[in-house]
Amino acid sequence: MTDLRYGVLPPDGPNDLTGLELMRGILDGRFPQAPVGKTGRFRLQEVDEGFVVFIGTPTAEFYNPLGTVHGGWISMLLDSCMSCAVHTRVPRGHAYTTVELKVNFVRPPFETTGEMRAEGRVIHMGARIATAEGRLADAAGKLYAHGTVTCMVFPMPPAKA
Repeated sequence: MTDLRYGVLPPDGPNDLTGLELMRGILDGRFPQAPVGKTGRFRLQEVDEGFVVFIGTPTAEFYNPLGTVHGGWISMLLDSCMSCAVHTRVPRGHAYTTVELKVNFVRPPFETTGEMRAEGRVIHMGARIATAEGRLADAAGKLYAHGTVTCMVFPMPPAKA
């Protein structure tokens, strides 16, 4: 992941793009990956309308005191894939934020689990509220966690002159 660029867009940067255009721009490298991906060691892998995939590999640096991957890492991956799935449906000049996150942990991942795939899919896209579901699985498709997110959609404030 060292060849990836990380950063945030200028406040007026995404105003002239749809969410899908912005997410595709991140995927193809025109825009930087989110800094949280560098911290969490995951990256955007796939984007389509209402669907997003992130790939990440759990390491011992994400372990809790019991020696399993902390639920925060799992939640971060699921929030990212589900919320970004919503982002692909956000209209030009709008943004979103997570207002509720629900995660069900099925089994603990370890650093030996290897690369994991977090898939997010939009369930409902309204003018103000959107919901999505997500799954976190290993390379063989074994489920480790699943969840839902509710996002609030809102108009971006006008760019400052």
